[in-house]
Amino acid sequence: MIDDGRALFLQIAERVEESIVDGSLPEEERAPSTNELAAFHRINPATAAKGINMLVDKGVLYKRRGIGMFVAAGARDQLLGERRTAFADRFVEPLLAEARTLGFGPDDLTDLIRERAALAGTPTGSTAGISSSAPTERTAR
Repeated sequence: MIDDGRALFLQIAERVEESIVDGSLPEEERAPSTNELAAFHRINPATAAKGINMLVDKGVLYKRRGIGMFVAAGARDQLLGERRTAFADRFVEPLLAEARTLGFGPDDLTDLIRERAALAGTPTGSTAGISSSAPTERTAR
């Protein structure tokens, strides 16, 4: 569980989020309790509770009195949206900045990505995970 010096409660929250995103913890299903998480990861229950409460505050989990915590409807889409935004901030913005520096236009960058994806054996025709509001027209150079 302890992997990179980050706070344990953040790691707990991220693990639960990952389970929601990958579908192993579906919406409207019961989430692990703080005691279950604490026992599994051998941490203090208060630490696990802090991670779970973070997800409650985000609206990802909700409590059913006397039953436990459950994954909220729409939680997966919410988390995917947050991850797309973080991906764009962390990777796409720097990519675009460097492309501008190198004089790449949108078509040049698209061609480069398609070339590299083909070399890596990654399908390029998929639009999985791309918002329907994303532009589909290529911009002229």
